Amino acid sequence: MATLASLKLSTAQKATTVTGVLIRRAKMVKALAEQVALARAQQNGDSYAAVKFRSVVDPDTGVRKLVESTKRVKQWWFATDNGKMAINIRYGARMLELAKGKFAIEVASDKELVPTLEALKTIALSGELDAAIETASIKLREGFGK
Repeated sequence: MATLASLKLSTAQKATTVTGVLIRRAKMVKALAEQVALARAQQNGDSYAAVKFRSVVDPDTGVRKLVESTKRVKQWWFATDNGKMAINIRYGARMLELAKGKFAIEVASDKELVPTLEALKTIALSGELDAAIETASIKLREGFGK
């Protein structure tokens, strides 16, 4: 039988709070995953509907239950005048400024759309978009104070 002394003990503890940066990063990664699914569905000729769960109180019994419903996902890409495609990354209703005055990523064709969105998801996970997300988040919050 193993004893406690034979195990490697550590002082590590699970974090009790999550920082705002990590919350915003997770929100961006989730939105990019929805965009990847939407792009794949459009390339395959299918439709895509993301699902969300709502809490509803049953009027007869008064019991609260979760109901699955679809949510609309707007595509972030569009065709440009020169025949290429462009992708705007959004945080809420705000477009992210990726570089000074640059809000879009140009893609040569719809074949490159999914790999570009997946690359953006990796970039967001690594934290490279954190500054742009923070700026958009501040502007978004300022709109609620009016």
